Amino acid sequence: MSGFSSRRRILLTATAAVTLSAFMVGCSKKEQELAFQGSDISGTKLGRDLEMQDGSGKLRTLADYKGKVLLVFFGYTQCPDVCPTAMAELSQTVELLGDDAAKVQVIMISVDPARDTPEILSAYVTAFNPSFVGLTGTPEQLSKTAKSFKAYYAKSSGGTADQYGMDHASSFYILDQQGEARVLVSGNASAQDIADDVKLLL
Repeated sequence: MSGFSSRRRILLTATAAVTLSAFMVGCSKKEQELAFQGSDISGTKLGRDLEMQDGSGKLRTLADYKGKVLLVFFGYTQCPDVCPTAMAELSQTVELLGDDAAKVQVIMISVDPARDTPEILSAYVTAFNPSFVGLTGTPEQLSKTAKSFKAYYAKSSGGTADQYGMDHASSFYILDQQGEARVLVSGNASAQDIADDVKLLL
C-alpha cells in the first residue's frame, strides 16, 4: 500500500509539473504575442463614451462595432497633410491584413464638425477605402468623445470664419473586439507596425 501511495504521489507530482509547465509556456507565449509595437493602454477604458454620427446621421457608440478591432483616428477633411497621410497609411494597413481586414473597422472622428457634415466626411473616408467609417456630430458630442479618448484638438489661430485649420493629435487608437482600448500608436508608425498590433488582437 505504501509503495502504491508513493508511486501515486510521484505520478501526481509529475502530472502537475507538466501541466504547470504547459501553463507557463502558454503565458509566456501570450505575453510575447502581446508585445505591441505601440504603447499598451490596456485598462485605461479610453473611448468608452464614443457617441457620434455616421454618414447616414445615425448615432453610433462602441457597442455598434463589437466583434471588430477598431482603428480610430481624429482628423478633419480639410486637413492639408497629416490626415490624408494617416488615412493612406490606414488604407495600406488594411491591405496588409488581407482576409483579416473583415474583422477590423477603421474610424475617422472629425474634429471639425462645423464643416464636416456626415455626407462630406463619409465621402472623404470612403475615398481611401470603401469600408472606412467617418463619425461627426455636434460640438458637444465631439467634446464628450474626444475627452473620452483624451484626444487633443483646437482651432488654429488666424484664418477666417470659413477658412481655418485645426490642431489635433495624430496618434492611432486600437480597441479590441470587446471595445477595450489596447494600443496607442504613434502617427509616425508604419502600416506594417499598425497591422502587426492589430493582428495580436484578432
